[in-house]
Amino acid sequence: MSVDFYKYQGTGNDFIMIDNRDKALSHEVEWIAQLCNRRTGIGADGLILIENHDSLDFDMVYFNADGSQSLCGNGSRCAVNFARFLDIIGDETRFNTIDGEYAATIEDGIVHLCMKDQVAPERFEDHYFLNNGSPHHILFVERAADAPVKKQGATIRYSEQYKPAGTNVNFVEIINQHEVFVRTYERGVEDETLSCGTGITASCLASADKGLMSPIKVQSKGGELQVQFKKNNGGFTDIKLIGPAVQVFKGSVEV
Repeated sequence: MSVDFYKYQGTGNDFIMIDNRDKALSHEVEWIAQLCNRRTGIGADGLILIENHDSLDFDMVYFNADGSQSLCGNGSRCAVNFARFLDIIGDETRFNTIDGEYAATIEDGIVHLCMKDQVAPERFEDHYFLNNGSPHHILFVERAADAPVKKQGATIRYSEQYKPAGTNVNFVEIINQHEVFVRTYERGVEDETLSCGTGITASCLASADKGLMSPIKVQSKGGELQVQFKKNNGGFTDIKLIGPAVQVFKGSVEV
């Protein structure tokens, strides 16, 4: 069966997008992982199916490159722009994810994704931890550019502490009171990605515990994002992940 697809990227985090409102495609892991393979398939950090939802604008069904599922912040932003491209939505939307209902707006092509309220990140002796739809281990380092992201990230991801599901691992460098540089090892991709939306959001909330103030500008290897939030009784509300989501190309593939 030939299927039309679109390739999107959000600060270097890239996704295969497919309009599956007719439910022609199953959710089987094998074909999803095959399409995401960078050598034998299209290549992507993840694959997103846009499907109908009974009460919300659409259902975003997200898969990591290995076929596993989680919430994806950058993927959500790309899904919103793709839904706008398909004329499913205008400049505002409420949609479903594996983590429940989310809302977003589009302003001058920039997607503002409203994240769920969060409790304060758990603080440990040498790291923070926060699950904001995806689990995130957060390390603060002096120079993120020099961090052994793939090696150390994989070690932490597969450690006894996080078995059996594993975790994402973020390396955060504080630049000033309103700016950080973040690199992320993503489970499901099993490598560093150029940007991770949920990881960047979690890293900013952990940075707030160290005194940083909203909004926080985030430098990633794939580009710049912004995270806004309000501190509220030890937790965080009104959290927004803000950044571009760009259509790169389209094509068709045999599935």
